[in-house]
Amino acid sequence: MPELALKVDIDTYRGFRDGLPSLLKTLGERNLKASFFVTFGPDRSGLAIIQMFRPRFFMKMLKSNAPGTYGIETALYGTLLKAPMIASANPEAVRQIAELGHETACHAWDHRLWQDWLGIMGRKGIHEWFRKMVGAYMDATGTAPGAFGAPGWMMNTSALKEAAAWGFKYLSCTRAQVPFIFEENGLLEIPSNIPCIEEVGTDGVLTALEKNAGSSVPQVLPVHTEIEGGAFKADFERILDKAAALGYNIRKLCDIAEGIDRSRLEIRPLRKALLAGRAFSCSV
Repeated sequence: MPELALKVDIDTYRGFRDGLPSLLKTLGERNLKASFFVTFGPDRSGLAIIQMFRPRFFMKMLKSNAPGTYGIETALYGTLLKAPMIASANPEAVRQIAELGHETACHAWDHRLWQDWLGIMGRKGIHEWFRKMVGAYMDATGTAPGAFGAPGWMMNTSALKEAAAWGFKYLSCTRAQVPFIFEENGLLEIPSNIPCIEEVGTDGVLTALEKNAGSSVPQVLPVHTEIEGGAFKADFERILDKAAALGYNIRKLCDIAEGIDRSRLEIRPLRKALLAGRAFSCSV
């Protein structure tokens, strides 16, 4: 039976406030469990305005109907509107995710800072970013996080070395095709190897699920509370129905990680590539 994990990223205040409850309801109705990667710090999504001058990003925003998906307020956070705190402002909601049987993990402190400025943050800045994120996670849950999934699947050597210091059991930071061990830090990487709705549309996701249904490699579908918990809720339900029809066993990433024989995995360095439907290069 093919394995499928739902890797749910919470990127914005709106995604946390509105999309998360919607997504939890959808999953609950099907008795499915997912892995939620949470952003804790400020939502400064409005700073993405500087990327609008890059044609690939501008076209991606148009293709995904960003104004309708994220809302006008989100587009102004951190500029004309004060940046609201995301999960750290409502830790009870993070605990509720775990109480419902889902996995919780770290995604970001300041999502926009990482996406736009990782390359010039420096090791001290990256350490401080991780310190705030992990501290907020522990304040919310009372436990240490078991995993980290980088914003925008963007990593570099300094970030990989920093990740090794926080005791994560695995990472999910790339768009590679199969799990591997990072040469830079010795940590297990379980990649998102199914494209997401924003990249290939709902039909593209359905096609990928059908194509990979015979694979022995765990399949990981990236999901976003702002997307599948919002305007694309019905599309997400179609995807879940298709996965069920194809016989996928939907499991949490942490459970898949425990079952992987790491001695059989390739040990390799970080690589980067520009994938179809994405505005910028990401880790693969």
